Amino acid sequence: MFREMRRSDRKIDDEPAVRILEDGVYGVLSTIGSDGCPYGVPVGYVYIKNRIYIHCARTGHKLDNIRFNDKVSFCVVAEAESIPGDFSMRYSSVIVFGKASELTGDVKKEVLMMLIGKYSAGHEEAGKQYVEREADDTAVIMIEPLHITGKART
Repeated sequence: MFREMRRSDRKIDDEPAVRILEDGVYGVLSTIGSDGCPYGVPVGYVYIKNRIYIHCARTGHKLDNIRFNDKVSFCVVAEAESIPGDFSMRYSSVIVFGKASELTGDVKKEVLMMLIGKYSAGHEEAGKQYVEREADDTAVIMIEPLHITGKART
């Protein structure tokens, strides 16, 4: 179902790939729309227990596409540095192919608090108030990975 990595000599093991997902600042979520056009958008996220979680508005391009087709791709680049003389790059990255679904209820609020913990550490109390105030206007998407590949050139 999933292609083999062309440059298998650059494949990284599962443990460093998971670290990239855990430590990444942002990822690029790619979806496909009902018009057949791809859509890639950078998003903040958390990776917890083999799931990726993002938040967004209750309406918009991401959700429209996910509701049309729940298959998504998610990419995180941990580092990148040009090697001018080699016409190449040093990098480490992960690509996830998965299925996206929208969360509701208490689980949604838990994930929003995890996002606050990652991006607004030290402001959890204010974050909790924010979540209570804004949860109804916020969507949370869970991505269940079906295939993960990590790649690096050091």
